[in-house]
Amino acid sequence: MGVVIGIDVGGSTTKIVGFKNDAGAKTPLAPQFVRANDPLTSVYGAFGKFTHENGLSLTDIDKVMMAGVGSTFVTKSLYDLPCHHVSEFDSIGLGGMYLSGLSECLVVSLGTGTAIVHASKEKGIEYLGGTGVGGGTLVGLSKLLLKAENIEHIVELAEGGELSNIDLCIGDITEKKSMGQMPADLTASNFGNVSDLATKNDIARGILNLVFETVGMVAIFAAKARGVRDIVLTGNLTHLSYCREKAEYFNGLERTYGVHFLIPELAQFSTVIGTALQG
Repeated sequence: MGVVIGIDVGGSTTKIVGFKNDAGAKTPLAPQFVRANDPLTSVYGAFGKFTHENGLSLTDIDKVMMAGVGSTFVTKSLYDLPCHHVSEFDSIGLGGMYLSGLSECLVVSLGTGTAIVHASKEKGIEYLGGTGVGGGTLVGLSKLLLKAENIEHIVELAEGGELSNIDLCIGDITEKKSMGQMPADLTASNFGNVSDLATKNDIARGILNLVFETVGMVAIFAAKARGVRDIVLTGNLTHLSYCREKAEYFNGLERTYGVHFLIPELAQFSTVIGTALQG
C-alpha cells in the first residue's frame, strides 16, 4: 500500500497522520491525537490507535517520520519499521503551505509557546524565532488569576468579558479617534486599565487577548521583515472558537497592518502533516 506515517510528539499530546501512495498521488488518512504524560507511551498509543482505526498492518507501512520535542525519546525503530527524525521547523513550514495552498507564507505554530517560520517553495523553510507566549501562558495565568486551567472553561468565561475593564486602548489616552494608522481600539497596554470591578469573565477575556495579540504582533513583525502578507496560524490553540472565529484582535491587526491571517482546516494537525510529507 505504501503508507508513510508522520508522528509529532509534543509535551502533552502526540499527533499522527498517514499518507497513502495511490499511483503516485498522496492520499491523506484522517489525523488523530492522544494525550499522555510520557512521550513513549504517547507514541505507541497513537500508533496503535491510528493503525487499528485505519485498518493498517505493519506491512502496509513504508516508513515513519517523526518530529517534535518528545521524538528524541524514540531512539529505536518502531515495531521494526524505519523511523526518520526530521526538523520540526521544516514540518511547520511544509504543513502550513500544504493546508493553505500557498507557495509562500509565514507559518505560526501556536503550541505551549509559539514558533514562526518563513515557508517558500522557491526559497525553502527558514526558522525566524518565536515567543514564549502561547498556550502555556494562557493556562498558567488563568490558573493564577482565575483558579482555572481547563482551556475550554477559560474560553467560556471570556465570552461574557469586557476588554475595556482590563486593557488600555489608544482611545483611552487621546482625545482623537486615532493616532496616525493606529485606531482608537488598538491596545496600548495589556492589563493596563484593570478596573476594581473587573470580573472573572473580564480577566479571562484579557488573558486571551494578551496571548493572541502578542502572537499576532510578533508574526506581523516577522512578516514585514520578509515582505510576506499571508500569515497562516496553526497548532493546538487554533481549534479554540475564540481563535477560529478570528476575534477582533486579528481583524483589527489585518486592517491596521495590511496583512492577512488564515486558519486552514486541520490547522491543529499542520505540523504532523508536514512531518509526514517529508517521507
